[in-house]
Amino acid sequence: MKRSLLRRLLSEGLGTMLLLAVVIGSGIMGEQLAGGNVAIALLANTLATAGGLYVLIEVFGPVSGAHFNPAVSLVMAARGQLRWSELGPYIGVQMLGGLLGAWLAHAMFDLPLLEVSTKLRTGTGQWLAEGAATFGLLLVILRAPAHRVAAMVAAYIGAAYWFTASTSFANPAAVFGRMFSDSFAGIAPANAPSFILAELAGAALGVLAHLALGTPASAVPQAESPLRQERG
Repeated sequence: MKRSLLRRLLSEGLGTMLLLAVVIGSGIMGEQLAGGNVAIALLANTLATAGGLYVLIEVFGPVSGAHFNPAVSLVMAARGQLRWSELGPYIGVQMLGGLLGAWLAHAMFDLPLLEVSTKLRTGTGQWLAEGAATFGLLLVILRAPAHRVAAMVAAYIGAAYWFTASTSFANPAAVFGRMFSDSFAGIAPANAPSFILAELAGAALGVLAHLALGTPASAVPQAESPLRQERG
């Protein structure tokens, strides 16, 4: 395996791990400090996630593209911005990173490492919410000016926490990691497949909408990733 690919896989794995640690850890902290006020807990979770996501994209974007998301990696492969032979390894390290992020959050809060969520998230509204959240995420990634991607993606996810019924997972790796945390951010394994299918459908619709709207004037060259990937 080429050293450049190893660097990019390490970047994707670390970035996804830290993202899930932020999402799950801030959910645990918010719930502990909110005194039963779910709105305050969600607000704390939102602010931490948006801030953490912005920083992680800025840090890891120049190395791997900062996908942290199998749906994003799949779209980048379909657009020729990620080799198909690299898609499987990207998704593998993202899923592993999601699991490790859950374990890291639990370790920091002295919770059991091996835990399976019992938090039910199901129903047409939830599935539609995940599709809409991922649709918007891909549209932002594909159309945002290169120098504003991190800020715009973070702002969109922060908003989507509140305007979607599902609180905007918008990421199969996040779904996978959250299955292993019976906390504020968790999702029961039985509900995970429907979330992932809705996310993939939303991503596909986001790509179609992007194509229908035409190439934005501020678009980066086709050889570069919308998340500032450096393919060294």
